[in-house]
Parts: sequence; C-alpha cells; structure tokens
Amino acid sequence: QVQLVETGGGLVQAGGSLRLSCAASGRTFSSYAMGWFRQAPGKEREFVAAVDWSGGSTYYADSVKGRFTISRNNAKNTVYLQMNSLKPEDTAVYYCAADRRLHTIVERTAWGHLDAWGQGTLVTVSS
Repeated sequence: QVQLVETGGGLVQAGGSLRLSCAASGRTFSSYAMGWFRQAPGKEREFVAAVDWSGGSTYYADSVKGRFTISRNNAKNTVYLQMNSLKPEDTAVYYCAADRRLHTIVERTAWGHLDAWGQGTLVTVSS
C-alpha cells in the first residue's frame, strides 16, 4: 500500500557525513513503522535502524549506534537516515522499508514479510 524511493547516496570520504531520504507515497505513511537496512558487497542484508509510527521510539544496530540517526517527518511522508563519522565498512546499498509492525523490522526472521521496500541507494565510503 506504500511505495518508497530512497535518495541521498553517493561517494564520501571516511569520517564524512551523508543524509539519506526515503519518500513514501500515499496517505497512510504515518501508519507504518519505518526502517533502514543495508547490504554490502558479498554480505547478507543487515538491519541498520528503525523508527516507530510517531518517531518517538528508535532502534539501532550496534555497529551504527552513536553515528547514525533515524528520524521521520510524517507531514512530508519522509524518513531520514543521518550518517556521521562514516567508515569504509559502511559501504553498502541502503534500503528503506515499511511495515505495519515495528517488530517485523527489527526481527531478522520476519524481514521476508515486510510490507514494502525501496529500490536502494548506494553509499560508498572511501579510505
């Protein structure tokens, strides 16, 4: 019921910052929990961050906690991922996802049942 488009990826040097945006279509954006995932070359998809419908509760992978911040603006139907102090190991395709239940986003075994995925945006962090 929701379609997602990620933007903001690109090439950045280690220690730099990027902000990713995920724009959602439709009028039901505020009904969904949102998350960011990433998949690095040769690796499995990895959970990065999640935010509940109100923006009041956030969750982060240990690998990005303290460096990345997820937020949302329901009036703009957009979720953001602010990435600071980027490291080469952050290089990956970053995907936005939406689900009616926050649990589905943070539970690895439930990812196959997510309601919607974006097409991804590539983030490359050089040494």
